[in-house]
Amino acid sequence: MRILHLLASPFYSGPAENVVLLALAQREAGHEVTVAVDRRRKDIPAEEPAVPRLRELGLLDEGGLELSVKSPPWGVFRDWSRLRARSVDVVHSHFSHDHFLARWGRPRGDTVVVRSLHAPRSLRSSLPAADGYTVPASSLLPRLLEQGKLAQVLPALVDPRFRPAEDREALRRELGLKGAPVVGMVSTFQPSRRHEVGVEAFALYRQQRPDARFVLVGDGQLLEPTRKWVASRGLSDAVVFAGYQQGEDFARWLRALDEVWLLGLGNDWSARAAAQARACGVRVVAVEEGALPDLADVRVAEPTPSAVVQAALSSQRAPVVHPTNASIADDILALYGKAAQARRDARARG
Repeated sequence: MRILHLLASPFYSGPAENVVLLALAQREAGHEVTVAVDRRRKDIPAEEPAVPRLRELGLLDEGGLELSVKSPPWGVFRDWSRLRARSVDVVHSHFSHDHFLARWGRPRGDTVVVRSLHAPRSLRSSLPAADGYTVPASSLLPRLLEQGKLAQVLPALVDPRFRPAEDREALRRELGLKGAPVVGMVSTFQPSRRHEVGVEAFALYRQQRPDARFVLVGDGQLLEPTRKWVASRGLSDAVVFAGYQQGEDFARWLRALDEVWLLGLGNDWSARAAAQARACGVRVVAVEEGALPDLADVRVAEPTPSAVVQAALSSQRAPVVHPTNASIADDILALYGKAAQARRDARARG
């Protein structure tokens, strides 16, 4: 099977990691897979560019697609023409720009178009047509199935570098972490992630666990306000701001934690950080948003400091077994197959 993933982003971060891991697993299953990304935007400071990474992995599509939200109209038309001329079995689109291009630039013949949705806002009456859909959380699946759509959950895939620490104490010494337990939040500093709730919860938590340490990994618009909030609560000596981390460095910080608090999601509801934490043997305390309930050891009924502390102090650990990348790829390949069969059946009916 020839599979083309469309991802209108120049960054190797966020959803791009999930797409690349899916593509690698599909290739491992014996299929011809490439990923087209934004080739127009090149000035991307503070972010890892996607093109070199994909080229290194042998996944970079060289079919001439610019695939950028910054493309002028004639650039979009050129992409439309080039996509129409492609010979592939599946076009799997991941961002809004990709959905538009795939919907109107579907290659001739029996090519299947699959759309990945990332959040509930995409499930609207104007949902563009496709042969199949993926959603990031099981809670979103019924809405598509009730409409008679072919749909499948595409959960977070996990890179092999996310694994339990061989010697967590030695790792903590390398990172300069003292005290225990070590609790963390690993997300962009933005309102939806509720860092202020986390800081207030940690202040209450320390009343029960006075030697605890709080590690905040990430950057964002609310970083400096959070620093001030930590200082105002007298927690500066117990809180570590680890900054923005990526790749193996991010995995090392995650492996150093005893548990992670995930108190909100951003644009992607796949809860990738929860899946990565579980792969590292880290306990997950999470609110009931997106795919978090499927991955949490203990759920936070409401995002308040007292509820977070109650969940954190419980001894609950859920026996969740997250699917392997290979099994996730098999499920998505099965979706492709069902969509192709549905197109053949429709054509036979005339």
